[in-house]
Amino acid sequence: MTIPERMTAILLTGHGGLDKLEIREDVPTPNPGPDEVLIKVAAAGINNTDINTRIAWYSKAVTGDTNSGGESGFAEAEDDDGSWSGEKLHFPRIQGADCCGRVVAVGENVDQARIGERVLVRNMLRSYVNYEPFKCWTFGSECDGAFAQYAKAPARETHKIDCNWSDIELASIPCAYSTAEGMLHRANVGAERVLITGASGGVGSAAVQLAKRRGAKIVAVSSKDKQQDVIDIGADKVIDRNADLIAELGTESIDVVIDLVVGPSWPSFLDILVRGGRYVTAGAIAGPIVEFDVRTLYLKDLSLFGSTFQDDVVFENLIGYIERNEIKPLVAKSYPLTEIHQAQEDFLSKKHVGKLVLVPGHVEEISNPGLVPGQY
Repeated sequence: MTIPERMTAILLTGHGGLDKLEIREDVPTPNPGPDEVLIKVAAAGINNTDINTRIAWYSKAVTGDTNSGGESGFAEAEDDDGSWSGEKLHFPRIQGADCCGRVVAVGENVDQARIGERVLVRNMLRSYVNYEPFKCWTFGSECDGAFAQYAKAPARETHKIDCNWSDIELASIPCAYSTAEGMLHRANVGAERVLITGASGGVGSAAVQLAKRRGAKIVAVSSKDKQQDVIDIGADKVIDRNADLIAELGTESIDVVIDLVVGPSWPSFLDILVRGGRYVTAGAIAGPIVEFDVRTLYLKDLSLFGSTFQDDVVFENLIGYIERNEIKPLVAKSYPLTEIHQAQEDFLSKKHVGKLVLVPGHVEEISNPGLVPGQY
């Protein structure tokens, strides 16, 4: 195939509001370097990290919830620590952590036979940091990502996928499901009682499926209007996000808390944990600043885990789960790439269950419409 010299891409030109996302049709198509592949992007999911990076929510100067600055950004944010890694982000940047596509060219040291492969890119890249422990780049943050017609990625971390899912469905997986699987892996979740917050969102709904796969009994936290959708994907019980967790569940009733929300309810998560229980978080959409009684931590022998870095096995497991049909995609809606502003506005509205996905070119039909609760 002929690869164009220039492509359509969404450029993030700085930290701030939706106006910082610039739709361009003259962006140079990337060239794969040594040990890299060039991918024609078929679909790219939208994630909280895209929003958080754009609005510089990761800056320590920001103490509010993510939605409060989702459209316009945070005036108090500082550019020097506005990325998830704590490093200054270099603009312009093509975001997009989720990439499904096909290999169309390879760089030096990469087998030409890889051209034509249908692939998913691991979103937490270790190649660029020499596989040092607990270090990684996010695809679409420290390097350009999938909000474009073409993207390059390390060949070693670009995984061939063989399944009957549509491109849109596959693009819903990398960031949300690897984040969820990484949390479950870090906390060594098994057949036990698990509480999952933000259960209707991309990561939360993935965590419900993945914890159920491990045999867990799941209590999910979600809004009232999405409770049935969350039950349909595997939750055993759903509690309204505004409810009193201690009144609903009692103290020492949960073995593991999988938390994406944090915010004012955070102290109750430790109260509902059994002695020796585990708490793991990979987000704080309701606010990162909490009140913390350390006595609860040590008197109950609790373990608290942060989860960003992912062991190699996490993404490898996901590829296997997909190919063996052990999990299902959960897509709410897809959009042309050029409708990124509307897609992010819809993402911030939180009216959907599952993932929103961008498609460079035409929007294909989702192949399994019965698996997309929350379509709107």
